[in-house]
Amino acid sequence: MRENIHPEYQQVLFHDTNADVYFVIGSTLKSATTREYQGQSYPYISLDISSASHPFYTGEQRQTSNEGRVASFNKRFARFGRKKSD
Repeated sequence: MRENIHPEYQQVLFHDTNADVYFVIGSTLKSATTREYQGQSYPYISLDISSASHPFYTGEQRQTSNEGRVASFNKRFARFGRKKSD
């Protein structure tokens, strides 16, 4: 095997800002910032979403209200669908 071609594998602190959860995972990602976590300093990467906050993993389903959108659409375009009476 060739020497010095693999990226450095290290422990990295990830922060899911949506759920405010921290977790340490081995990764090859590089980060310019570091944070203290449980007495040790780790490279720090913030995430918008992870398995701690994603609806598929948490089992929470988001209900979006489409009734207002459908009513607005029908109100706006109802006149185009009407036939003129003779």
